[in-house]
Amino acid sequence: MKVERPVMIGVLGTHSTGKSTFLARLAHELRRDDIQVATVADLGEQAQRIGLPILFNHTYASTLWFITRGISNELEAWLHADVVLVDRAAPDALGYYRAALAYREEQPDPVAVTALESMVRSHSEHYDLLLRTTLDPDLPLGRNKRRDPNLDFRALADQHVHQVMLDLEIPHEQLHSDGHQQALDRTVAFANARLAGAEVGS
Repeated sequence: MKVERPVMIGVLGTHSTGKSTFLARLAHELRRDDIQVATVADLGEQAQRIGLPILFNHTYASTLWFITRGISNELEAWLHADVVLVDRAAPDALGYYRAALAYREEQPDPVAVTALESMVRSHSEHYDLLLRTTLDPDLPLGRNKRRDPNLDFRALADQHVHQVMLDLEIPHEQLHSDGHQQALDRTVAFANARLAGAEVGS
């Protein structure tokens, strides 16, 4: 379904793989081109403040909250920008939930998971470009905010976010730790081309 909206660019992937840093650089570059940019922030700290289980404690309810709150924040951002940058696009939460279940060796409720998958698949059609970070286990956890030190779960999240993208057939590009500059250049060019196309067609 075609809807009128800004250019939507999202990143996703396991924690401490450079998502927020990449988006901050991308926002800076786009604003230098006089593009109005809105950023939809990662919801992890907000979830912690209100007491929702996260990381390997994720539940169906917390996953549903991440997905629906994230989508709601994106829709609000549509009103204020030419380009919306999303730190942890909707499929990310589903990947983390699958990783949490695998970590705890629990079986999911298939009906609940199907409902989450349907929601994520449907909303993902609104992203113009998704970049999935890849885990380099040799790089240490970032120190710019409190980090979960569980490296086993970090690796599981990396695997399951990737698998969600494959299972739901969601188009995306990989964002390697040593390839941020190239990805930045490509993404800026992509956003400018999309905006130029929108202006020509309007």
